[in-house]
Order: sequence, then structure tokens, then C-alpha cells
Amino acid sequence: MTTDNRSHSDALVLGIDTGGTYTDGILMEYHSREVRAAHKSLTTKRDLSIGIESVIQGIRIEDPSAVRMVSVSTTLATNAIAEGKGKRVALLLIGYDPDLVASFRMEARFATQHYYYFSGGHDLYGQEKAPLDLPAVLEKVASIKDQVDAIAVSSYFSPLNPEHEHRCFQAISGICDLPVVLGHQLSTKLGSVERATTAALNASLLAVLRDFIVAVRRAMERKHIVAPLMVVRGDGTLMSDEFAAATPVETIHSGPAASAIGGRFLSGLDKALVVDIGGTTTDFALIERGQVTVSEEGATVSGYKTAVKAADLFSIALGGDSHIRLARDNEVTIGPERVVPLAYLADQHPGVMSHLKGLNQRQASKIDPEALEFWFLLREPTGAASPASAQEKALLAMLSDGPKPLPEILDRLGLISRVQIGTDHLDRHELIGRAGLTPTDLLHTEGVYTAWNTEAAATALRVFSRCKRWDPEAFSLHVRSMITEAIVHAIVCFLSEKTLPPPPEMEKGGDIGQWFFLNSLRNVHPHLRTRFELSLPIIGIGAPARIFLENVADILYTKLILPDHHPVANAVGAVAGTIMVAEEIIVYPRVAADGLEAIGYYVQAKEERQLFDELEDALANARKLSRERALGAALRSGADNPQVAMEEKTDGLDTYRIRARAMGNPRLAPVDRSL
Repeated sequence: MTTDNRSHSDALVLGIDTGGTYTDGILMEYHSREVRAAHKSLTTKRDLSIGIESVIQGIRIEDPSAVRMVSVSTTLATNAIAEGKGKRVALLLIGYDPDLVASFRMEARFATQHYYYFSGGHDLYGQEKAPLDLPAVLEKVASIKDQVDAIAVSSYFSPLNPEHEHRCFQAISGICDLPVVLGHQLSTKLGSVERATTAALNASLLAVLRDFIVAVRRAMERKHIVAPLMVVRGDGTLMSDEFAAATPVETIHSGPAASAIGGRFLSGLDKALVVDIGGTTTDFALIERGQVTVSEEGATVSGYKTAVKAADLFSIALGGDSHIRLARDNEVTIGPERVVPLAYLADQHPGVMSHLKGLNQRQASKIDPEALEFWFLLREPTGAASPASAQEKALLAMLSDGPKPLPEILDRLGLISRVQIGTDHLDRHELIGRAGLTPTDLLHTEGVYTAWNTEAAATALRVFSRCKRWDPEAFSLHVRSMITEAIVHAIVCFLSEKTLPPPPEMEKGGDIGQWFFLNSLRNVHPHLRTRFELSLPIIGIGAPARIFLENVADILYTKLILPDHHPVANAVGAVAGTIMVAEEIIVYPRVAADGLEAIGYYVQAKEERQLFDELEDALANARKLSRERALGAALRSGADNPQVAMEEKTDGLDTYRIRARAMGNPRLAPVDRSL
């Protein structure tokens, strides 16, 4: 699709979504909401700007000065957490009780193994619980500053009194140059563990989001695009690139939230279930009353509960590039690992095709299914990424000649199993990649998607099918059925908020609920018919949506809606959102020495705290201050004529939360009249 830049009166906006597999882009006229052009490209993890620039090139923007805003969504933060590729963080816990944390096994929720306890913190009334042991903090930081990449500080009840966090920041900044993240700046919630987790995750993601924003800016510069840059939050609203760089944890679920908003925008439906099938995951979101439902409890990613508000989403590790393998029991599995499709690898490396042909000529009994898994070099190691062990060096030297099948790698390294190959360092620095049979390969064999080497995909399918002694077409249908069942299973669990074992485990027996589910899928009972009926239509998002969701909709007795541009709906969602800034101020009592009588009221606004004699005066000040701060922040973030909505609630014990939300459409760059 090509772009028709019709006149300078057009307000063109560029939406980009960078996922784990693909980078998508769209060019849209902002006022008419007409999508002028769209393009997809592979995400280039070694240098994200290459994939982003490829998308911009594919859109073919004739007049870069006509682009008046760029907005991006990304799964980079979520994927970095899930894959353990965030930076190393030291978490300093001020005033936390080590015994209490250990007794409830909460330490696993801190999102870092490097956590340390120090005396200090405050109580429920913002009064100092114990003096801050600053010498111990500095001693610890001095001993670990060369072993970590960032520092997070979370003090007990810091939203009510951040004094100890501020003192830590000032002292730490005096002895090292590491970035320091403070918990109270990210959340006003009183949940100490969630706040500490959020601070640790934010610290670990600073470099990830900074590099991403630099990559987008670099691509914009090369394409001569001068415009404001926005980033999608996890709740689907927009924030400036500066704010995103400082608070990357806010982008958890950014990509799926953009997909849901894009699906709603393109379909025009006010009530629907959005199902986005990507290369790495399939994501689910609910639209009610024209809005994507949002979880106020805080987003959870890879088991880590945060204090970040995000869209209420459900994700499974199933996508077009999920690895199809044989498990130890000789049963077929799909995912959760993502690999490069063999069709793509063979397209880039002709030697892979020769190997696949050789495998296909062997007797079925002499075919090792792992011979369909290839490892390859993503980039040459430099600096900190250089291999540390002899085995790592030997592996990289081997792969420098081209992709190698796993059995050959094991044989040349003198090993028996893949678990003996230590690749943590290589994976963390993204030096090596893996390829294997995927659903994308099967789509090549069916002629549905033929971007790469179709012959390689068909040969790999024949080899794998022979291992199971199946007909290739029957095997493809079996994989389709597995994908359908997994998606239906996820929808039922997401909407019912119940837990069910996956279908393969249900086959071994179970209760009436498990039998009901299986019978609804397969109609196995000769006399009883059961079914789930979804009262909402499904909006399909992603390139494979038509292929994989038609059967899902049939099983759930609902409609499948595939709006125009559904393969790039995530990029549409990146420009369809509004800017939102929230400012929450806490009003709480100052108590007498006996702890029974309120003798004043504090107004706590992050770094600033004021004391008032009367509650009404404190509340009036909090209302005025929160409105002014939210409005100012929204204007600085690029909102055009933002409107402010106020909300008040009580936490009990004469404690109040005053929240101002300032929302507005993005302010577009002015038209360059000199051209």
C-alpha cells in the first residue's frame, strides 16, 4: 500500500508497534481517521532502528514534513521481564521486616535476587519508625556498585513520607553514577511489596526503553521526520517519550493495550473480545462500553505483581513463531518458546535447505526430531557481550560458519543434552538465535503465507510428520486443532476467572468441569451435548487471525470480526489513544503522641508535604494542587486543551486520596508553512 499525501492541510500521524517478532507501522490522517498506508517488517533486536526504519520505508512517506506526530507501542518491556533480559538491579529495602517477608515467601516477588534490608522507614501516620541507617546503605552500595546496572530504593510507607528515599538518593548519587529509582515516585499505593517490585522492574527497564526511544528517534531523523514522539502506556493512554524513558515500567502491556484499542477503533464495536495473535503470544482483552477494561489492582507480568495500572489482559505463550516440538513422551507441543521459522532461516541461509533435504531422505527411524532445530549467530560479540567461557567461544566459532542443527552442535562440543550447553550469557546479550518448525511454516505449506522459503517449510513438515508416522496434511490439521483448543481454553479461563488444566491434561481424567470443557470442544459423548456460547463477537487482530480464529468463533457460537487493517491494528492503536496524566495526593492526620487524636493534617504530594490545622483546609489545598499539577503535566506531555476530572476516596482513619486526571488529544506539530 502506498501513501497519498494530499495536502499540507492533512494531519498525518505515524503509528508504530515494535513486537517481539514484527514491527508494524501505519500512516493515518488524524482527523478523518483514514489509514493511508500500512507495512510490516521483522523486528531487528540487534538494532531496533533498522526494523523501524524498514517500516517507515515500506510506508513510502512522500513528504516527511506532513507527519505531525509519531506514536509507538511496544512489548519490549514485557518481553524483557519475561525473558529475564532486564538489567541487574540492587533493591534497597528501608524499614522492611526480613522475617515477615521470609515467612510469607514474598522475596520471590521482588523481581531481583539482589535485595538488602536497612533500618528506617515510616509508619501509617508518616512518622519515622526508626532512624535511617545511611552509613550501612552507603557501605553496601560501595561494595556492589560494580556488580549491578541500577539501584532501586523502597522505603516503608514512603508515599506518606518519602524522606528516607530522598536521603538515600542524595547520598548514593554522591558515590556512584548508577541510575537510582525511588518507589514513591512510581506509586502512591501503600502495598510495600508491589511498590518495591515496581521500583526494581522500573530500574531494570531503564536501558531497554532508553535504547528503544533512541532507536525510534534515530529512524525518524534518518527519514527527516520532525514531530512529537509519544509512547503507549499499559492502559492504552499516551505519554511523552521523556516520561516513558523515566518510567518504563508504565509500558508493561503497552503492545496488547494498543492492539485492543486499535481493534475497537477499526471495528467501531463498543462491546467485544479482542484476540491478538502475534508471533510470540496471543493476547486477550475485553471491550465494554467502548473502553478497554483496565485493572486498578496493578499489572502482573511473569508472576510479578506491580503497582502499575494497565489494561486487564490475558496472554498465552502461543503465536505464529511458537516452536513445534516432540516432548519426552513423544507428544507434540507448541511453545512456549519462540523460534525463527525454518522458512525464514532457509531463505537467509541456503545451506539449511540442503540439510533439510538430507534429513528427508533418511529412514524415519533414523531421524532425530531435534535435527530440525537450528542455532545461528545473530551478531558478532563485542565489549561486555564477549564470551567468557571456552564452551561459549567454541559455540560462537562454530556458528560463525552458518546455522547448525542441534545434534551437530552437541556432537562437536562433546555433549549429550542441550541442558549441558550454558547459553545464559549468550542469550542475555542476544548473540545467538534458534530456529525450528512453527505454525508460520505450516502456513507456508498451505499457501496462506508465502513470504519466505516455502519448499523448506514443506520439507521440514514432511520430516517432522515422518517422526510421528503421520500424513503431513493430517499433522497440519492436528496442529491447527491444538491451537484452536489452546485459544478457546484461554478465553474460557480469562472470562470466567477460573483455572482449568490444559486440554492434554484433561484427557487423563478430571472433574465434571474438565469433562464439560472437552466435550464442548470435541463432542465425544454419544448422548450428551455441551457448549460454551460467547455473548460477544471476537475482533481478530494480527496477520494469522483469519486462519486461527474462524474455528474458535465456531466453537464459541459467535461472530469473528476482521476489520480492515486488522494485521496492523496494534499500530493503529498507537495513534488512537489520548494523553492522560494523573496526580494523586494523600491527605492524612498528624496524630498526637498518644496516637489517638488528630492534631493536624498533612497534604503529601510526592516530594512536597504541607501541614494544615483543619481537614477542610487540607482537602481544599489537595484539590487545588492535584488539579494544577495534573494539568501542567498534561500540557508538558503534549496534550491539546486537556480536561481535568477529579476523584476523591477515603482509605479510612481520616486518610483521603485526591486524584486529578487530565486528559486530552495529542497536540500535533504545527504545519511548516515555509514549504
